[in-house]
Amino acid sequence: MKQITRGVFTIVIVALVACGGGERREGAVTPAPAAPGKPLTIKGSDTMVILVQRLAEEYMKGHAGDLVQVTGGGSGTGIAAFINGTTDLAMASRPMKDDEKQKAAAARGAEVVERPVALDSLAVFVHEANPVAQLTLAQIRDIFQGKATNWKQVGGGDAPIVLYGRESSSGTYDYFREHVLNKEDFSPRVQTLQGTAAIINAISKDKNGIGYGGIAYAKDVKPIAIAAAGAAPVAPSEATVADGTYPLSRKLFFYHAANAPERVTKFVQWSLTPEAQALVSKVGYFPLPK
Repeated sequence: MKQITRGVFTIVIVALVACGGGERREGAVTPAPAAPGKPLTIKGSDTMVILVQRLAEEYMKGHAGDLVQVTGGGSGTGIAAFINGTTDLAMASRPMKDDEKQKAAAARGAEVVERPVALDSLAVFVHEANPVAQLTLAQIRDIFQGKATNWKQVGGGDAPIVLYGRESSSGTYDYFREHVLNKEDFSPRVQTLQGTAAIINAISKDKNGIGYGGIAYAKDVKPIAIAAAGAAPVAPSEATVADGTYPLSRKLFFYHAANAPERVTKFVQWSLTPEAQALVSKVGYFPLPK
């Protein structure tokens, strides 16, 4: 009977092990799945949201257990969150200002690290049916300051110009105001919209509309060629942005503290790899020069 009992007991143990029953095995404990670490939080530029969300998705596929959370709100909002410590990484479509860097360094106890992640052409969009295909920077400035109010003043048909623009917390708003309006004010006729996607949607339905934003959003609208003073019109493209001939070429940035934890630096370093830079092109922006 003792031999039979031992035999039955052995069979029960083998069955439990084979079926995965219970956490405990013969002389060992089955390890529980690794708990996910603290999420990497990224906040800022609405222009960059479609890019960084795509980067985050691919990054998490290849880095099990790493979580990345991406939210927009505008470059200014992301930089403010970085300064006050409520986000790990700021994404911005404009460079951080010196006073912002000083505040961030004081709050974080370390210098700010600036990392370009992609190139962009800040494009000016019109409806696909609009006959205007090119404008000078001076004409664009007159349009958005309300000095030119009819398309016939800039080579188009006899129709009122309808203006669409970004909110003041946007890095794209700041860039456009600095590089096109020479830091002067927009016309009060500009209809302020939340995000470039909203601008594109409005222009695609408005034959008299004009607006601006990142080139990756160009769908069902027409990006125009732009001429700087005394130069020929140049269309936005990877080549004209890389060589600087397109007048509104810019970089898209990540900002983090020099003492940032590994979850931050690991993602930023990965974003510069050939794999990640290939995704930049797929989204519709331009990769950094090799």
